[in-house]
Amino acid sequence: MFILTKIADLVQIPPSQFEQHSRVAIENNINAKFSNRVIQKIGLCICMYDLLWASEGLIGHGDGLVNVNVEFRMIVFRPFKGEVLFGKISDASAEGLKIRTEFFEEITVSYKELPENTEYDHNEKTWTWVVDEDRMHYDKNEMVRFQVVDETWNDQLPESGEQEAVERARAISPYTIKGTMMREGLGVCLWWD
Repeated sequence: MFILTKIADLVQIPPSQFEQHSRVAIENNINAKFSNRVIQKIGLCICMYDLLWASEGLIGHGDGLVNVNVEFRMIVFRPFKGEVLFGKISDASAEGLKIRTEFFEEITVSYKELPENTEYDHNEKTWTWVVDEDRMHYDKNEMVRFQVVDETWNDQLPESGEQEAVERARAISPYTIKGTMMREGLGVCLWWD
């Protein structure tokens, strides 16, 4: 679920942070720049793990920023295909379920990935699994177990500089996980306890 990724980057420390120890200022700037951001084909950055190397700081001409080349490791959320995770149902529609974890909300389970004999109730806006005349519901905020089957990466670069194109690019999630609940033991956790 979590991996360590090695990253090299340039960190700029503003004069307002000069009173801090250099290591603390570098770590704060790295976390501000990368935490809670998605790096394409890498994953969702959680926080800096450790600082591997930092160059001598060079003061930029005219702005007073200290430029430091750094190499560090980042804790990244990127579950592997086949991994089983826990989450809560955040929404249900005719297309399937949306699931969220404590820190990630872009998880979908298509209706095709739900068990056989699963029906959608348009009035209640819930999915129901019918097993031997028992009706088991996928209720909102219910804790579920799902398996990762795929991931989707979307580049958020706008097609043009127009405001509408920029807004459209922001509306698309940069990283989406696709899951399944077709195997035994997957689905609402209460069913299997």
